[in-house]
Amino acid sequence: MSVAAYGRLKSKKRKTRMANVITFVVILIFAALVIFPIWWIFRTSLMTNAEIYRYPPSFLPGDWLFSNYEKTLEVFKFWKYLWNTMIIIVPSCLAGTFTATLCGYAFARLRFRGKQFIWALCVGSMLLPAMVTLIPLYIGWTRGLGLQDSYLPLILPYFCGGGAFNIFLIRQFIVSIPRELDQAATIDGAGYFRILFSIIIPAIRPAMIVVALFIFIGLWNDLLQQMIYINSSDKFTIALGLTNFRGQLKQDWSLTMAATCMSFAPGVIFYLIGQRYFVEGITLTGMKN
Repeated sequence: MSVAAYGRLKSKKRKTRMANVITFVVILIFAALVIFPIWWIFRTSLMTNAEIYRYPPSFLPGDWLFSNYEKTLEVFKFWKYLWNTMIIIVPSCLAGTFTATLCGYAFARLRFRGKQFIWALCVGSMLLPAMVTLIPLYIGWTRGLGLQDSYLPLILPYFCGGGAFNIFLIRQFIVSIPRELDQAATIDGAGYFRILFSIIIPAIRPAMIVVALFIFIGLWNDLLQQMIYINSSDKFTIALGLTNFRGQLKQDWSLTMAATCMSFAPGVIFYLIGQRYFVEGITLTGMKN
């Protein structure tokens, strides 16, 4: 290798290393911006109200008052709210994931009359704002079916496909699976359901976990619909309980932030458990044969 070629190679490596360092620093800054509000909430939950209002504010608590969480649990029915939330989320995640898989499989593999038209309606419905259907659905659930102050209006929709986006996600993932696997199973005498449960579902497990996480996150943060359909305080979810708790305490920010930390902790834990599958499913969903 000549001296000039070696110099160019060394310069290219130096530029690549510099670009990697800059990229890492930028990502680190953005990560800090995302994590900082969460840290500030946690830090505030461990302080007294006098420390919270002190200026200039301190980055770390003077005394780490974990006793604030004990005081919060005395007035914030966290376990009751968590149980009520799970009553909604568990059947919704299971039913939504399963029915979205059935619908996605039908659109990706089966042939039936009106398939393209129904698929166009399904994809087009994703462009429809949720506020457009809010009032008609409320009238239908409450006046039509009499489901007032009930969890059913929040659960039953997930028994009907799990949502257009979830169907789209599963369908795109199934499209990436070679059809030769289906054809080989058909030659061996397998039917549609045998192919689905023996071949398709094991191959799309990451996408199904992503759908379950999407449903979980959507229901966990869905304050609006929970506020519309749930009226009794003994049926309050985490979102409703936290909103009501903040209204009761007014200026007691230490207990309010402690309740906030307890409210988002389960969601963070569930996401961390399924993070690998979440990233894998999002990455592979857009792939095709």
